[in-house]
Amino acid sequence: MEGFLSPEEILNNLDLREDMTAVEFGCGAGIFVLALAKRLTQGRVYGLDVQEEKLSALKNKALLEKLKNVVAIHCDLEAPNGSTLHANSIDIVLIPNVLFQSEDKHAIIKEGKRILKQGGQLLIIDWQKSSALAPKQGITSPDEIKKIAESAELDFKKEFSAGGHHFALLFSK
Repeated sequence: MEGFLSPEEILNNLDLREDMTAVEFGCGAGIFVLALAKRLTQGRVYGLDVQEEKLSALKNKALLEKLKNVVAIHCDLEAPNGSTLHANSIDIVLIPNVLFQSEDKHAIIKEGKRILKQGGQLLIIDWQKSSALAPKQGITSPDEIKKIAESAELDFKKEFSAGGHHFALLFSK
């Protein structure tokens, strides 16, 4: 995935301060967790995933890079309060390449909103349907995601390209 998405370029679209708290839903190898941890040096960055082996790899990478502000959490984001994080506690929620795999996209976006502080930023990155590399099933258009986010009472801020195969949608609470 790192070859498709440039975490640094994508994160440049967010308003970041080094004391912020952030979370990556479905962090996998943690490319956004690690990039955020380097920028949010006075904050904390959570990597959430349903696969424990991915979280183990993330912990090892954070140790190798001497990043002490990374916390890995094993959880099911489609379950009620699935992130296990407190309501209104997070400045930035990233949901990269997760929705196309999800059976309950509404639940994941609602969980992102639940943990987001008032004025916080929620960034969704997902596959463009037109990409030849995109999965054949589960892809949701930007317009469909905007409708789900609107129903969760999130405010749409902007849409931008996240590389040649993905789009990004930024919302705030």
